[in-house]
Amino acid sequence: MVGLVVLALLGAIPAYTAEAPKVLGTKQTLPNGLVWLHSQQSGLPLVTMQLLVKAGMLQEPADKAGLANLTARLLLSGTKKRSAAQLAQELDFLGARLKAAGSDDFATVTLTVLKKDLAQGLELLQDVLFNPALAPAEMKRTVAQIQASLTTDEDEPGVVASRAFVRELFGPFPYGRPVRGTPQGLSAITPKDLKDFHQRFYRPNNAVLSVAGDLTLEEAEAWISRTFGSWAARPVPAPQLPPIPALDKSKINVINKDISQANIILGNLGLARSNPDFYALQVMNHIFGGGGFSSRLMDNIRVNRGLAYHVRSDFSPGLEPGPVAVTLETKNASAREAVEQVLSEMARIRQEPVTDQELQDAKSYLIGSFPRKMDSLDRRAGLMAYVEFYGLGLDYPWRYPDLIQGLTPADIQRVAREYLHPDNYLLVIVGKKSEMPSLTGLASAGKEEKQDEPKKSGN
Repeated sequence: MVGLVVLALLGAIPAYTAEAPKVLGTKQTLPNGLVWLHSQQSGLPLVTMQLLVKAGMLQEPADKAGLANLTARLLLSGTKKRSAAQLAQELDFLGARLKAAGSDDFATVTLTVLKKDLAQGLELLQDVLFNPALAPAEMKRTVAQIQASLTTDEDEPGVVASRAFVRELFGPFPYGRPVRGTPQGLSAITPKDLKDFHQRFYRPNNAVLSVAGDLTLEEAEAWISRTFGSWAARPVPAPQLPPIPALDKSKINVINKDISQANIILGNLGLARSNPDFYALQVMNHIFGGGGFSSRLMDNIRVNRGLAYHVRSDFSPGLEPGPVAVTLETKNASAREAVEQVLSEMARIRQEPVTDQELQDAKSYLIGSFPRKMDSLDRRAGLMAYVEFYGLGLDYPWRYPDLIQGLTPADIQRVAREYLHPDNYLLVIVGKKSEMPSLTGLASAGKEEKQDEPKKSGN
């Protein structure tokens, strides 16, 4: 009940009453299989639509790394009847926003437009979605931009560490490479690859559309049927994914780079978003290292020992299990001590129940901050699409407080033991090796220790 009171006071989600709605919006499906969601928000004469398509990295072939993201980006680079400049001019004239992006699990296309201009806005959305030019010249230009950015990123130690970490953790599995792709994969993509990927995966029966704004349900239904009703459904192939390699012993990878601060990532494989342990892990992560200055890692490593300016833990679940990891920067000479403290805090939260105060503070923060996920039309539309895509249910905001509030110290200790492995982890350090103490003995007896020079691979 505490969580419900917090949400009701913030005003973003109504308290439980017989009259109050208990869902984010309504859900319907067009005959072509397009699932669409609607939430009427009449505060401003605006409408936001977000289309979420299951056309992310999981759907691209390994030797064409970057294909999914490149396809999404090129949607706004011109259509069969509009150049990129013409498209930008029309959007600017309307004062509308049209965005497209790729990610691990899906691609998104998002339109925000004044209600009075909805007809023109939807015509533009329909054009980029159904008729992208995917022109060779635009592909070549965009690929060159992405490859240049991948190369530039190699000068960022944190990016080098992150890429090395996921590459080793996931191996050939798609989550092990950057969403933007690799230089080799991007170079292998042809215009035909783009058109085939678009034709194969950009289908109504492979998408979710959310609508939030100043439209009644009847108005929304008319616009959506008119705009998307002719979109042809086709069978969508399931991805053939390689297994994620088992991390059956601790591994240390030191990448030598002439810098004063060591960039450190330590972690292991976590869980998928569908796993019911998500909520206990979210609370545990907040206490352990995700809660800023209220977290144990920050208190120990920064406040008490002064080893790092910033340290945090995080986990990234998707359709498939994502990583659980701690990231920090420290002086090269302090690298071993900082890692030892991370491992010590891992062991402590596994061995000892968290305090009642820690648990209550974490619950209050997570429940109290939830309304920010839906405090604008863009966020509300995004949340609706997200909960539908991951199968959480449109009543998710009303169930979330109870899912968090009911957790006990034993629940937190259980997931800490399940998902934090101080004796079986992957450690990546990017820093000046000659200034670092020996890392011998950090990992378990069966560890593999590598000492590699950085490579300009873009992975």
